[in-house]
Amino acid sequence: MTISRNGDTPDFTDGLERPYTAELVERLRGPVKIEHTLARCGAERLRTLLGEEEHVAALGAMTGGQAVQMAKAGLKAIYLSGWQVAADANVAGQTYPDQSLYPCDSAPALVRRLNAALLRAMQVEAVEGRESDWLLPIVADAEAGFGGPLQAYELMRAMIEAGAAGVHYEDQLAAEKKCGHLGGKVLVPTSQFVRTLMSARLAADVADVPTVLVARTDALSATLLTSEIDPADEEFLTGQRTPEGFFRIRPGLDPVIARSLAYAPYADILWFETSTPDMGEAREFAQAIHERFPKKLLAYNCSPSFNWRSHLDDAQIASFQDELGLLGYRFQFVTLAGFHALNESMFQLARGYNERGMSAYVELQEREFALEEHGYTATRHQREVGAGYFDAILGALGESSTLALTGSTEEAQFTA
Repeated sequence: MTISRNGDTPDFTDGLERPYTAELVERLRGPVKIEHTLARCGAERLRTLLGEEEHVAALGAMTGGQAVQMAKAGLKAIYLSGWQVAADANVAGQTYPDQSLYPCDSAPALVRRLNAALLRAMQVEAVEGRESDWLLPIVADAEAGFGGPLQAYELMRAMIEAGAAGVHYEDQLAAEKKCGHLGGKVLVPTSQFVRTLMSARLAADVADVPTVLVARTDALSATLLTSEIDPADEEFLTGQRTPEGFFRIRPGLDPVIARSLAYAPYADILWFETSTPDMGEAREFAQAIHERFPKKLLAYNCSPSFNWRSHLDDAQIASFQDELGLLGYRFQFVTLAGFHALNESMFQLARGYNERGMSAYVELQEREFALEEHGYTATRHQREVGAGYFDAILGALGESSTLALTGSTEEAQFTA
């Protein structure tokens, strides 16, 4: 959708269905046109990547530093996982399972943090006379929307204000939301989730940002449904009820395909949460979607919940993402990469330090030195977080005897 800046009527040209008019979008936007530069640039960049790359690979970041290292290592996009937000990156400061227990502004807050870290890394390079482009597009997890269509609208608005390039919603009941690899998942009726998608799209249209909207279904393993009201869900009902009043449904690939076909006119990308890394299953889904929507983009969670070697051999693992890309799975990501990388690396260091003292830490430092030829810069940690950038600010004000890097141990003992 293209919306002009001069007050003209916006033009809906992206082929997606909307129940509202361009004139209503203009009225909801109001007289002050606020620019969301990070979200717009990220969304446009992500759309370009999805159109040009065989697939876009991303890892889940849960700290600003992780986002910067992903960018410097050559990744082209970042995933922001609600699971990781729940576990160790929410504004409540709590450790939670992935059940929407954290405050709903936590994911936008982390989007803002990741963007701030990427911007600072670029500023550090700029004051040193180098150009860099590490403002990677962030695809963020909106879970089940934390409520109804109004909550989904406000959450999308907050994601855009924080600078998210893409946002995904899933068709679970927000009040009972679970990680895709936990049990007890409850779906909402197909038509209800379509309303969620339309609400999220409306928020992006009002913000005048081409946000990439991802629709996820958990129907492959979910066995419960809130209501039997939607005819689209009838064939999957079993006729049984639970003590809470939920309707039991038949899980599997058939409801996954039926729901995804219903979501396709309202979302840019479709994602079904899988239980194993099954290429046959992925192929069947892709073929069913592309029979009706030949150009529809797909996403795949290369999940750390899978025990990969118990399902695939080394050759299959190595070719897995390329094969997915050929099937149209253009956005592929490891949701919990940040959580596992952070915990594994710290455990290794702590175990070594406990057993061998400084020898273990120096081994880490030596690995950092070895990575510098590949673009790693965090060995010089003072410079990495912007000490030189703020020295440049002081320098702009005149001669200063309190510059931080001048005379520092880092300047004396580490070289660029």
